[in-house]
Amino acid sequence: MSQGLQGMAPWTEWVPLISADPPPSPGVYLARQGAGGPVVYVGVGAGARKGGGLRGRLGRYTSGKALASGLGEAIFDRALADRDWLRKRLAEVESGRPMRAAQWGRAALMWADLHVCWALTEDREEALSLERRVLAVQGIGWWNRAHRGGH
Repeated sequence: MSQGLQGMAPWTEWVPLISADPPPSPGVYLARQGAGGPVVYVGVGAGARKGGGLRGRLGRYTSGKALASGLGEAIFDRALADRDWLRKRLAEVESGRPMRAAQWGRAALMWADLHVCWALTEDREEALSLERRVLAVQGIGWWNRAHRGGH
């Protein structure tokens, strides 16, 4: 993680997204591709969604049910652009074993091999402020829709 990002908040250690267990508190999370790869996404878990805070937000992604929002959409877009990943899905369909949408989302999540860390905040407003500051860091190929740097 760049020094600029490190100094913005007290981030946790990196863990695989698939096994992340953040608290149900407001905060900001970072995602990187691979255990030591580049940071590619920043998001907020601010308590407005069912399940609350970071736990609720990241849980939507690991369930495969967030294909069309935020990080889920970014992951799925990139998986669909990977010919090998898409060929595997097509082979499943052609062999009579098509997956449901949430299963496609989970397969895309596994393909992305994302690791996350997070910083807790006092409330939603503080989380949104931290997210804006993180997104302002230059030189990162953000997958966030607002930045399209990773496309």
